[in-house]
Amino acid sequence: MTSIYSDPQVYEGGKLRPYPHEERGSERGRAKDPVKFLQGVHQRARERQVAYETVRILRKRVIECYRREGVNHYDNCKEPVEDYYKVIIQKDLGQLHPNWANPEKHDGW
Repeated sequence: MTSIYSDPQVYEGGKLRPYPHEERGSERGRAKDPVKFLQGVHQRARERQVAYETVRILRKRVIECYRREGVNHYDNCKEPVEDYYKVIIQKDLGQLHPNWANPEKHDGW
């Protein structure tokens, strides 16, 4: 059978480790290990997309709560709004970053 009938797999949070990466070796752009460098680029793109989708889902929950609760949304929608706020105030929306050799160089891309 196909996976249509299986339960959707959802990541419920947790602690992720920074991914291994390879920075560029010189100013001309040659990486010391091109395979590691490309894997790091792909991983950063995935992490960025996960961060954007997380914000989108949290925002959707806030909107649904506001519509469901109406005038009582000040009292009944505190949790979704707090979850949304905690994520959007983080640098890069809480995106996971590797341990850069020079953090100032990679500040907010």
